[in-house]
Amino acid sequence: MSDEENKEEKELDLTSADVVTKYKLAAEIANKALQLVISECKPGAKVVDLCEKGDAFIRAQTANVYKNAKKKIEKGVAFPTCVSPNNTVCHFSPLASDETVLGDNDIVKIDLGCHIDGFVAVVAHTHVLQEGPITGRAADVIAAASTAAEVALRLVRPGRKNKDVTEALQKVASAYDCKIVEGVLSHQIKQFVIDANKVILSVTNPETRVDEAEFEENEVYAIDIVTSTGEGKGLPLELQHAGPGAQERARAMQQSQTPLRVPLALTQMRNPPLRPKLLDEKQTTVYKRAVDKNYHLKMKASRFIFSEINQKFPIMPFTARALEEKRARLGLVECVNHELLQPYPVLHEKPGDLVAHLKFTVLLMPNGSDRISGHSIQDLKPTKTLEDPEVKSWLALGTKAKKKGGGKKKKGKKGDGQEEVIVNGEDDADSA
Repeated sequence: MSDEENKEEKELDLTSADVVTKYKLAAEIANKALQLVISECKPGAKVVDLCEKGDAFIRAQTANVYKNAKKKIEKGVAFPTCVSPNNTVCHFSPLASDETVLGDNDIVKIDLGCHIDGFVAVVAHTHVLQEGPITGRAADVIAAASTAAEVALRLVRPGRKNKDVTEALQKVASAYDCKIVEGVLSHQIKQFVIDANKVILSVTNPETRVDEAEFEENEVYAIDIVTSTGEGKGLPLELQHAGPGAQERARAMQQSQTPLRVPLALTQMRNPPLRPKLLDEKQTTVYKRAVDKNYHLKMKASRFIFSEINQKFPIMPFTARALEEKRARLGLVECVNHELLQPYPVLHEKPGDLVAHLKFTVLLMPNGSDRISGHSIQDLKPTKTLEDPEVKSWLALGTKAKKKGGGKKKKGKKGDGQEEVIVNGEDDADSA
């Protein structure tokens, strides 16, 4: 690689101030979009309208930045707004014809993303439609997700390994008598890549083990935490009432699709099962172009839709709502079945189970971890008290690196025998 190519590669990570600025601007817009959607989450609100408002806000805000750049800068929605209530785990971003509305006391998961020049910031948050403190098992499941997110923030740091985080998440969820939902992946992020090679599993099992990886300075990660008061399995709606045998087969199939995130980690799985057909045609609306796949589509509707996708959404995930709806329903199935698109299935726990989802983007800066996306949690009064000493020790860790030779030095008076002491060597943990 030439010196010029090396320089160009270097400028695409956090050593470039311009790159950091773009990540933080994308995060600022994503956070504001999240705040807007939360403010509109009220009983009677249509889910599709909430999703549209989130996406429209991101498009409008990104259209107003870098307008006078020398070269055209791509920007906009990096992950379409999804609003998943109650036992729906994720990825519910329905078509315009859907009539689903929110109700009193619903537990709502909001998930969205924004990018500036391909530098992505994603965020997810759980909001309960009620006044006053959240109590009972709803408080437990949100506290489990929130505590797990805080622990992950402190363990995703240079020198640590992905397996350290996976093991810690299980311990945190157990402390609240909850489960981490299987299949959730936290990904490294790079320019125009929402699912880079380094992956953190939330739950390990033989089908989804990934290669061990060490976190490094100047990397960016999307930390994705989903907790449940149920089994933590997550299935398409039509399989929730199927027999155990059918459910187990479906779970094995899902693992090959990496249900909660893009299935790039498939390439890292040991003995991955065969990819299935589309699991949940009726509800799945979020897809991503599989840029490494090609196939000559047979149906005219499929070719039309695939051409539209290549023009409008060549890299980032998108919602079928943005396509011509009649042709989309026909054409998307063939595209998915031939692996031209990667689906994000809408998954569910059993009715009555409670699910919480939190996600944030973190920059591993030289001076420590910088969480750039997120939203404050409602007041919680969980039924469980966090007593595990190891979890407490993780939470006590700072998020800022110790300064090398920096910091203020306090000298003792001459002759009093005191050594120089560095103060402010480690900052208090930040809060999103």
